[in-house]
Amino acid sequence: MVVPFRNEPFTDFSKENEVKGYEAALQQVEQELGQEYPLIIGGEAIYGKAWITSYNPSQKDQVVGRVTKADLEHAEQAIQGASQAFKQWRRVPAEHRARYLLKAATLLRQRKHYFSAWLTYEAGKSWAEADADTAEAIDFLEYYGQEMIRINRPVELVHFPGEDNQQNYIPLGVGVIIPPWNFPLAIMVGITVSAIVTGNTVVLKPASATPVIAAKFVELMKEVGLPDGVLNFLPGSGSEVGDFLVDHPLTRFVSFTGSRDVGVRIYERIAKVQPNQIWLKRYIAEMGGKDFIIVDHDADLDGAARNIVTSAFGFSGQKCSACSRAIVHEDVYEEVLAKVTQITEQLQVGDVRQQETYMGPVIDQSAMNKILGYIAIGKAEAKLVTGGNALELNGFFIQPTIFRDAAPASRIMQEEIFGPVVAFTPFSDLDEAFAIANGTEYGLTGSLFTRNRESIERAREELHVGNLYFNRKCTGALVGVHPFGGFNMSGTDSKAGGPDYLYQFLQAKLTSEAF
Repeated sequence: MVVPFRNEPFTDFSKENEVKGYEAALQQVEQELGQEYPLIIGGEAIYGKAWITSYNPSQKDQVVGRVTKADLEHAEQAIQGASQAFKQWRRVPAEHRARYLLKAATLLRQRKHYFSAWLTYEAGKSWAEADADTAEAIDFLEYYGQEMIRINRPVELVHFPGEDNQQNYIPLGVGVIIPPWNFPLAIMVGITVSAIVTGNTVVLKPASATPVIAAKFVELMKEVGLPDGVLNFLPGSGSEVGDFLVDHPLTRFVSFTGSRDVGVRIYERIAKVQPNQIWLKRYIAEMGGKDFIIVDHDADLDGAARNIVTSAFGFSGQKCSACSRAIVHEDVYEEVLAKVTQITEQLQVGDVRQQETYMGPVIDQSAMNKILGYIAIGKAEAKLVTGGNALELNGFFIQPTIFRDAAPASRIMQEEIFGPVVAFTPFSDLDEAFAIANGTEYGLTGSLFTRNRESIERAREELHVGNLYFNRKCTGALVGVHPFGGFNMSGTDSKAGGPDYLYQFLQAKLTSEAF
């Protein structure tokens, strides 16, 4: 019997047994570093001549693992294999498909610290951030499995005399799954299994910075008995293999999470009908944000300050929902800025294998260069309060950085930095605050801190983001609790982890019989 969905609890690391368990998992993963992983196409392990090497961002010369790098021939094989597998997988009853996810959730829960330790090594996640990532992956498995059972029930239609009318949902076909590196387990799992449980088959092209954790999950799905060809594992170049997969006439849909520029590029390519293509491809995209926290004069200032820090610097600001704009009432501007600065300067930055570390590295040299470039821009556009430098460690470490008095139209207030940088700007009334908050091309998350009920109700109508929060952080959406997705250039408002999400991988079919 399936029990009602409940979010996976986060680990309480104040308990000695949990600390010892995580330390043991880190030691186990350390012993497994440097292994090689094949492509998986139609259930067959394929090793090639080219490799993608994954490094530990906390210790940039340490190899986490190597995965085979696919070429165009492999990509064609994967699409064809998925297409063949679809013929049988689509006919597997929905409840049977759901059981694969529920079993995988059980195994992942049993190995929670093990998978989290891989996130610490490969993605540079602190203990708490890695644990939350793994918990969210478990949630996606449980939630989408149960959702598939729910939506498979008969659809209620208006009765018409003399006819038997039925509507049901059928899968689309072959999907291309392109997850990000910043949630390399949770989002990768979510956008992969949502497509699979709805009866589709997929080609998973993991992020090149974090392919090993994806390989580990593919191994887990093999362990639960997922049929060959339903999930094909295809690491490779985005500009070569990625474009080929997106353009392929047998591709029925693309599910993507990543940057605005890449997302827009896929949107353009997917819109072009290829020779022998007999459908319009569907696109599910989440493309980032320029998220805000507004602090009004009547807010809990201590709570607002803590939540700004958590939202801005959790996982080094490498979240599409991270707070990169603090919009603060002029009457409390200096006080909130001082509180945020004091908390920030006490954060411990360093190797996330150490439990006490709050903020670890950014993902790689390219990201580090980009963030430092934006910090240089910020120094010309605003006033640096704290941080602003790289740390001389054997990894990609940047100080948590705060700017003040940033103009709403400045680049550091408009462009997604995706790093540990937050810019402050003052406002005089809510008209101005809401205009600043809405004044970017994004619309993903935001938060308002106020004790005024009228201000909250007004914000519900006027702040144009997919996930709007009050008196809490703008990060940390929970599956089933906070369906996640944004407006404008933040994507297609896909609402991951919500009751509408699985319908994006299905199409409605009506049958009508006269009698």
